[in-house]
Amino acid sequence: MDTHTPETGSQAARSAWMRVLALADGAALDQAYQALGPLPAFRPLRAPEVGMTMVRGRAGGTGEQFNLGEMSVTRCAVAFEQGVVGTAYVQGRSLRHAEQAAVLDGLLQMDDWYEAVQTIVVAPLARVHEERRARRAAEAAQTRVEFFTMVRGEN
Repeated sequence: MDTHTPETGSQAARSAWMRVLALADGAALDQAYQALGPLPAFRPLRAPEVGMTMVRGRAGGTGEQFNLGEMSVTRCAVAFEQGVVGTAYVQGRSLRHAEQAAVLDGLLQMDDWYEAVQTIVVAPLARVHEERRARRAAEAAQTRVEFFTMVRGEN
């Protein structure tokens, strides 16, 4: 089995690409997925299925946890003949998005596919996500208010 070395196949690296795939726009992911061309054979271990998960929050980011509400999540797991297993959890109800993300996760664990998937899929999707994040941060910064206290000269 030709899987990645610890450096490129580390848990942190895998978490990073799985995040990019999960947060990707479905149409953009589909387009990048199709650009890879013919893919190795895989079989579903867990066909894409929709479920619910509880979203938790913290007051002020550091306070006591509380249940914020539920959201839809779609999960999928696929196995390749090389013995690699790809998994994905994506927000929402897109079965196709979950399956494509799981397949790409598996491909990223294979030396023969790693570079192509990183170049054609992950890097462009990460760039789009970062641009979107920066645009939202800039919009939010426009509403920022600076508060200050003036001290009078009388004591």
